[in-house]
Amino acid sequence: MIKKVLLFLFAAVVSAGCKNNNIEIIGKLQGHTGGEYLYLDELRSTDLITVDSAIVSSDGSFTFARTVRYPSFYLLKTDETNFLMLLLEPGQELHISAYRDSLNFPQLISGSPGTRLMNDYNIRLQKTQISLQSLYDTYIQNLGTERLDTVMEELENRARICLDELNSYTRDYIDKNLNSLVSLVALYQQVAPGEYILSPEKDLEYFIKVDSAMMLLYPDYEPVKSLNEQVSGLKAAMIAQQTGLLSSEEGFEAPEIALPDTEGDTVRLSSTRGNIVLLDFWASWCTPCRKENPNLVRAYGLYHEKGFEIFQVSLDKTKEAWMKGIIEDGLEKWIHVSDIRYWQSVVVPLYNLEKIPSSFLLDREGKIIARDLRGDELLNTLEVVFSK
Repeated sequence: MIKKVLLFLFAAVVSAGCKNNNIEIIGKLQGHTGGEYLYLDELRSTDLITVDSAIVSSDGSFTFARTVRYPSFYLLKTDETNFLMLLLEPGQELHISAYRDSLNFPQLISGSPGTRLMNDYNIRLQKTQISLQSLYDTYIQNLGTERLDTVMEELENRARICLDELNSYTRDYIDKNLNSLVSLVALYQQVAPGEYILSPEKDLEYFIKVDSAMMLLYPDYEPVKSLNEQVSGLKAAMIAQQTGLLSSEEGFEAPEIALPDTEGDTVRLSSTRGNIVLLDFWASWCTPCRKENPNLVRAYGLYHEKGFEIFQVSLDKTKEAWMKGIIEDGLEKWIHVSDIRYWQSVVVPLYNLEKIPSSFLLDREGKIIARDLRGDELLNTLEVVFSK
């Protein structure tokens, strides 16, 4: 669960000036009898690495101490469902008090402004989640009744108000905290798994705003560089749409994509220059995509040695489903990337995607040759391309 919520978020090198490089976490768990382990996970790229553990004493107290050079994101947890996200900077001493089974809603946080700000947002997010759950409960209670259509209309209106209010709160939160890495976290908050509060197409100004602020403060931080690449692509797509370039497509250079591969390493579409490339958008949940995959395997086998590459972008909801689809369909040989954001993926507005499967065949300079070639049509086109 933690990886799903925090996918795309944090780790790497940022600059922090000359400070005491020690951090300390001093806490107490209420309702705890001692003997249980607490774990401290550091967020590195797209993975969580357990870097320390501590046994909670009989009175519920615990401590962690580390030496760090840069602001760092951590998870303090008892298990995968009970955790608190921390933003700690060199020299900080975090004091925390929480109930044993509610780490994510502590009674006390002091000594770490970033952690406190993230907790403030978490409280507001929970308020919306509770309201939405109440609406869902009302829907369940009215299933099978004559009033269902009327109730559904009212519930949808109320849900939209809840989400609009959370969107406004998130925008205001970013405006007030543009000098902190918490603004980057806010861009990717979800009200439910796969349901993002801000979207690149509707809230582009805030992606641009955070990108500008973070590039000034933390230009070497990997998540900041990734955001910068995405924003650059979104700007290019917006210009292309305004000038009608994507409507003609052929001869237009495909917008840059820079997303994590299955190992968490960022791979760029431009890294395939020099090859004939099939840029393919798919997902493991998409039946037509899965039916087309054997054709891609065949095309790859016939033309890869001649300079054919496949750059496949997934709109999956989870990494587990994405990986399972790759293995089941035998797609391991070519390039796979995804931000695991379903239809909220940054590639959707970038390529005007309205459905999948969707694909673009690119020449050796990255320019679009054709779109949505399937089955024999793809093979016939590749035969012509490689016969020249």
